[in-house]
Amino acid sequence: MENDKNHITVQQFTASVAYLLRETFEGSPEGQPSAYLDRGVGIFSTLEGLSADAASKEFHYTTIAAQTEHAKFYLDRLCEFINGRTESVNWEDSWLIETVNDAEWNALRDSVKHSYENTLRCVASVEDWNEQRVGMAIGMVTHTAYHLGAIRQISKSI
Repeated sequence: MENDKNHITVQQFTASVAYLLRETFEGSPEGQPSAYLDRGVGIFSTLEGLSADAASKEFHYTTIAAQTEHAKFYLDRLCEFINGRTESVNWEDSWLIETVNDAEWNALRDSVKHSYENTLRCVASVEDWNEQRVGMAIGMVTHTAYHLGAIRQISKSI
């Protein structure tokens, strides 16, 4: 076996994934290193400043509402897979929401917060980080980071 200093613990891995998810959703913590160039912004602060009308405005065949729902759907399904789900998913269902009214936009933003909090609990509950689960955790981070970028770019263009 290799020297222990070349390995990370389950707690270190879990903390790293949670840190990056927090930065993606909540923004970078003040006075700490950031994984993103746009310091201090995350999905929540980006969505908070947008109206339902802006979130529903089409930009290159997509909307912020669609990007938001898709990212949330992805997190929810990956938590299910981490927790043992084996049934396949119709990923097209993640793109069903394209436009929203004020009430729907508020509900979508609230559901994103709920999914994010559930994802942190999901990641924290894993005791056996096998190769498949590690891949899913990395997918959660990269996928939501991508959609943060997409949402921020769309919001600058509408």
